[in-house]
Amino acid sequence: MTTNAVAKEILTNADFDQLKTRLKSTWMTGDYDLFSRYMEKDAEVFYQRLGITPGTRLLDVGCGAGQVALIAARAGAKVTGCDIATNWLEQARIRAAAAGLEITFEEGDAEALPYKDGQFDAVVSMFGAMFAPRPELVAAELTRVCQPGGIIAMANWTPSGFIGQMFKTITRHIAPSGMPSPALWGDEDTVRDRFSNAIATLKLNPRLYRFEYPFPPDAVVEFFRVNYGPMTRAFASLDASGQKVLRSELIRLWSEHNTAPSNTTLVAAEYLEVVATRGGSTQDAPRPQLIKKQEVPMSHRAELLADRIEEGAAGLAAFAEKLSEAEWRTPVSGTDHRPVGVIVHHVATMYPIEIDVARAVASGKAVTDVTWEAVAGINPEHAQEQAAVTNSAALELVRRNSREAAAAVRAFTDDELDRATPFSLSFGAPMTTQFVIEDHALRHSWHHLAKIRAALDKTTASAAK
Repeated sequence: MTTNAVAKEILTNADFDQLKTRLKSTWMTGDYDLFSRYMEKDAEVFYQRLGITPGTRLLDVGCGAGQVALIAARAGAKVTGCDIATNWLEQARIRAAAAGLEITFEEGDAEALPYKDGQFDAVVSMFGAMFAPRPELVAAELTRVCQPGGIIAMANWTPSGFIGQMFKTITRHIAPSGMPSPALWGDEDTVRDRFSNAIATLKLNPRLYRFEYPFPPDAVVEFFRVNYGPMTRAFASLDASGQKVLRSELIRLWSEHNTAPSNTTLVAAEYLEVVATRGGSTQDAPRPQLIKKQEVPMSHRAELLADRIEEGAAGLAAFAEKLSEAEWRTPVSGTDHRPVGVIVHHVATMYPIEIDVARAVASGKAVTDVTWEAVAGINPEHAQEQAAVTNSAALELVRRNSREAAAAVRAFTDDELDRATPFSLSFGAPMTTQFVIEDHALRHSWHHLAKIRAALDKTTASAAK
């Protein structure tokens, strides 16, 4: 059973209708037209990479105030845009008319698009369809309305990227919505599973989207609060004390990732670029009843474990990316002479190993060949091989491997998390899969970040004397 099926089972029909109503209200809140104008530069970059030719019949799903639709129309495409937020559709019409562009904008739900099978040569959604509550219906509908041989393109925020982290910060303060995380559309394995019907080719590429503002991070947070519907509603749901804490956490998040000079903001946020080629014929278009179902419900514990893995990796990466070259080469302690940079790379390389061990336990296999002596032998060999590792290379590996580790953890069932087998690193005592994940894949980044902080604090103190 998929996460979408779980959500539908949790919600009654009345509850689900209320959820859809709340979502529509959320996206009609704020000023998405103003908000999206600061995102136009990289929207243009995204569109140009698709290589769409003039005359292409293009549908922009979740078009908002027309951000991508206007770009496509200027490039010569025959554009239709749809969205659930009718106020932004009206604003999109105004913008199109002012620019002298012929674009059809109409109300439409990504889960039930009001178009014929194969009506469009290209179906595009930039940070739009990913927020619909039933992702498998979205994938089926995007595919259905695309002409065989046409392309389906999406830009989706990743769970471990900056916006994914911002969503998690907000979620800690408000009750869950009863729908799967929109950021799962940024997980490669999940997207492959969702686009498994009537698709000839599927290309997935992590990309960076630049959020650039002529004001500092605290003003950016206020800009989001006023203009970005989900943020506006999140703040409105909290009392004054809760709003103060949320604002403080968001300012810290934006400040830690800001690479621009003082009083301005530039943050690079990772998203997954999805480009699928529609296969088959229009008669092969997937229908809701053909969507592949898993027999086992998604584990809430597995999701939380995966989130914590990503949180730890993001914290390590955010701290490490700001280090100077001297700090990057600083030994972590008097007994562990490995440089900070080598330690960061070490954390990244251990994720696949730690997940393989967890999978072995989950399958009921005793882990007897992983010893502390073997671990001790791996570390100096790795340190010698990676002595000259660069900051960018190490952080890229941290982000990629932690993302893959988190995706693997999300696949575990509750029964697999509870399974226990003899574990050599615990002297043969039976350990559960969940313990192995928590004590190794999850704890590792936090443990080494604490050691790095301590090492650099000591270095700073010594230099000040």
